Amino acid sequence: MKLDAAAYVQWFRNSSPYINAHHGRTFVVYVPGEALAGDCFATITHDIALLDSLGIRLVLVHGARKQIGEALAEHGVETRFENQTRVTTAEALPYIEDAVGRVRIRLESQLSLGLANSPMHNARLRVVSGNFVTARPVGVRDGFDYQYTGEVRRIDVPAITAALDASFIVLLSPLGYSPTGEVFNLDSEDVATAAAVALKADKLIFLGEDDGVRVGKKLLRDLTPMKASELLAAKKVKPESVMWQLEAAAHAASNGVGRVHLISYDRDGALLQELFTRDGCGTLVTAQRYEQVRAAGVEDVGGILELIRPLEEAGILVRRSRERLETEIRHFHVIERDGMVIGCAALYPLADKSGELACVAVHEDYRGNGRASTLLAEIEKRARAMGMKQLFTLTTRTAHFFQERGFESTKPDALPEPRKSLYNWQRGSKVFAKNL
Repeated sequence: MKLDAAAYVQWFRNSSPYINAHHGRTFVVYVPGEALAGDCFATITHDIALLDSLGIRLVLVHGARKQIGEALAEHGVETRFENQTRVTTAEALPYIEDAVGRVRIRLESQLSLGLANSPMHNARLRVVSGNFVTARPVGVRDGFDYQYTGEVRRIDVPAITAALDASFIVLLSPLGYSPTGEVFNLDSEDVATAAAVALKADKLIFLGEDDGVRVGKKLLRDLTPMKASELLAAKKVKPESVMWQLEAAAHAASNGVGRVHLISYDRDGALLQELFTRDGCGTLVTAQRYEQVRAAGVEDVGGILELIRPLEEAGILVRRSRERLETEIRHFHVIERDGMVIGCAALYPLADKSGELACVAVHEDYRGNGRASTLLAEIEKRARAMGMKQLFTLTTRTAHFFQERGFESTKPDALPEPRKSLYNWQRGSKVFAKNL
């Protein structure tokens, strides 16, 4: 496929805010054992190398569930599961250690590649692993002994931080060590979550078998921890591996991790698309507000100008200069999505307890999802709070939108003075009014 140079340049420019924002941040990336056995394993490591080159502090947590199952089956060792947790017996533990070790070594070797004419050329990644995870036994629960199955007791934050400060990638395995010298088999998602929470990571990224969280066929693009918990309680999350990751994501997002991403390990470039494009390609779980409607400030002037410029050029909106917009910015509300203004609307007070709704605009990539209606509702709410009884709007192209939302056609003469005297008869806008 021929590379579209213009599209590439535009994408690269659009990614620059994320490159700047991510530099120096701490990301915990979870790579399951299934991903290490998949077709995209090599490209995943290439993308990890790229993240490292951009100054991102990386903690990689790998799973080995698939490899452990295969190793135990190969040696005829049977294990049972209680409450979706593998019971690790003394007989099984050596084979589990071997499987985890093999996965870790393979991941380290892939990160050590430096062949010419490859994405890893001159990468020179430095990877460190060790006894960063202190574990304790799960113990006896409901009368059942889980033996060498453990849970995270403590993450060695000072040691990991020192390694990150020295520009190492830190690699954590699903094994933990106790002060008594015992080894415990850990849930790899728990290791990733515990590390992200303890390190106060900016992001926790789960690579999984699906694009993210789906309800039916619909991919959910962003969730709050509360909404995630509701979906889990209603048993609406499939498959089981995504359910485990969503549980971990909700816990992490509720305990100080800024953003948790669920993406597919089978989608080439998913890691880069999720981190360096505005809408990503998976599911984001965050307690922060990813998209919000709010009053505009002077810092939004540039974003509003960029948003309305195509509509002004098409004759849909009246042209506004930067100077005019700066003086009128207090009248505007915006929809902000991850730092970008994707919608705006203004409310100008008129005489006789009335106001004018103006400059309603939504970015072309985000139309058709009710955002214009959201802006209208916010403006009406603000108008009522200001004691307005009637709202006017003038339009040349979107009459039906306003009629469907309770506005009725009227004449320019119905406008209060002095707005009536400013009506542009040459433009010929239709006038609509709505009682509040």
